[in-house]
Amino acid sequence: MQNMCSQAALAGIPFFTEQHREVIRTVARKYPMRVTPYYLGLIREPGDPIYRQCIPSEEELTDASGQSDPLKEDDHSPLPRLHHRYPDRVLLVVTNNCAMYCRFCTRKRNISDRTTAITNEELARVEEYLNDHEEVHDVLISGGDPLTLPLESLENVIRAVRNIPHIDIIRIGTRIPCVDPERVTEKLCSMLKKYHPLYINVHFNCPAEITPRSQKACSMLADAGIQLGNQSVLLRGVNDSPEVMKELLRKLLGMRVKPYYLFIPDMVTGTGHFRTSLETGLEIIHSIQGWMSGMATPQLVIDMENGGGKVPLSPEYVIDKEDGKYTFRNFENKLYAYTDFQPCQNPV
Repeated sequence: MQNMCSQAALAGIPFFTEQHREVIRTVARKYPMRVTPYYLGLIREPGDPIYRQCIPSEEELTDASGQSDPLKEDDHSPLPRLHHRYPDRVLLVVTNNCAMYCRFCTRKRNISDRTTAITNEELARVEEYLNDHEEVHDVLISGGDPLTLPLESLENVIRAVRNIPHIDIIRIGTRIPCVDPERVTEKLCSMLKKYHPLYINVHFNCPAEITPRSQKACSMLADAGIQLGNQSVLLRGVNDSPEVMKELLRKLLGMRVKPYYLFIPDMVTGTGHFRTSLETGLEIIHSIQGWMSGMATPQLVIDMENGGGKVPLSPEYVIDKEDGKYTFRNFENKLYAYTDFQPCQNPV
């Protein structure tokens, strides 16, 4: 088990019984565990939303569904650490290290006792590839978690990407503000603000993760001029109800984080106990659209198995369509007619 938070620390928490610790040890032999002391301190009882996201469950060992790499990221990897699945953007995996190993991680296959980070040689090859592919305008720096890199190493990556003329947008995907907010420092923010336009997608899944400390971390990033979006994963027992999701969305907007994506869980082996039905996701979005500001409405997305890419999902609002006449259902389930535009006929 990787000891960001040690077995001894768990032993000091009353509700971690010896039975709990034995399950943790058994599961962590196959799927390593790491959790920050900060995030561990948010747990209120076994099985609560925080506990489910960070503490190993024996269900991870009994789930044979899915695949280790359901998105086929490795099949779209022209170079080590670089994935080019979509025409105008690439994913750059700069480390396999995270401050916390989420139990539902889509890259569960990359978690191990050995931390790796992008080398100068690998970065040089990425630069060469990007310079040769002028159709790429957007680079998502991910991992693992890029914000676990030493500051100088992270800046080297960002600087190398920013120096490529046709790269318009740099994005960073991180869970640091949620799981280890003290890592967001003035020094980090001062470095990041040198490389605008820079966007950061954070990852909050439930209201209990939004605390004064995580709010401060997000505020520091926002004050540095960084536009923040949030990516959540729809997780059974964590956020799979309209009430919980609405509370999360309100709190996100309150700390200047725009809800961006709500993901249907990927079909990763060892994560089946987190999955919900598509209908659950659609019901949640239907409960938000119209009932909350459009600013609060994330896009519900499923990343298709076997590398099909992201597909947006939406509740069905078009009830009928005939001869240019539509019947729509609004957020209150009332029906309204709409006649589509018809070009005027020129007189003969």
